[in-house]
Amino acid sequence: MEHRPVKTIYQGGSGEIVEKKSRFIATVEKIRTEEEALAFIAQQKKQYWDARHNCYAYVAGRNHGLQRCSDDGEPNGTAGRPMLEVLLRENIHDLVVVVTRYFGGILLGTGGLVRAYQKAVQEGLKNSIIIEKRPGKKLRIDTDYNGIGKIQYILGQHQIPVTDTVYTEKVVIEAMVAEEKLALLQEAVTEGTNGAAHFNIGELVEFALVDGRVVEFGVEG
Repeated sequence: MEHRPVKTIYQGGSGEIVEKKSRFIATVEKIRTEEEALAFIAQQKKQYWDARHNCYAYVAGRNHGLQRCSDDGEPNGTAGRPMLEVLLRENIHDLVVVVTRYFGGILLGTGGLVRAYQKAVQEGLKNSIIIEKRPGKKLRIDTDYNGIGKIQYILGQHQIPVTDTVYTEKVVIEAMVAEEKLALLQEAVTEGTNGAAHFNIGELVEFALVDGRVVEFGVEG
């Protein structure tokens, strides 16, 4: 099965905008299933029980196979669908967003509603942590002290994140390598150390960088 980078939510967030005295509060959360999405929507409706509208959109699956949205009483096509379009345009997977509206007494019109709901979603996404999960393997490199400088240089050159380095009678470097870079990196390290480096390659995982730190995930089928 082909594995490719997937943009998704690592940590949800919320954002708020005000348009003509109406408050629009967007709350974003990561999900894996429709059940999780519906549970989150129910939770938000309970929290904001006194709001005029709690509109939502969610997508799940590597190819956005699951897509749902709701205007929750707003004029047809002015809230849920525009919200969903933001998620699809940003190509973000496995998330739900609920936009809560407290009506301010001034009608926004069809175009005004579409813009407000989309702007609110963008504000919620801006305050969430969005990551790109990609397939990769944990690479362990054993070398002597003569090769460490060259290996560190090559890893930096290829922008490979190092997860650990252990110094004993030899040096052991652990790094997370994107799948498409693995063969090229092995070749470069072998050549750079005149064959003195030894490799141990782990199983395929998905990983992402969060604040410069490697976070591993299980591989989805």
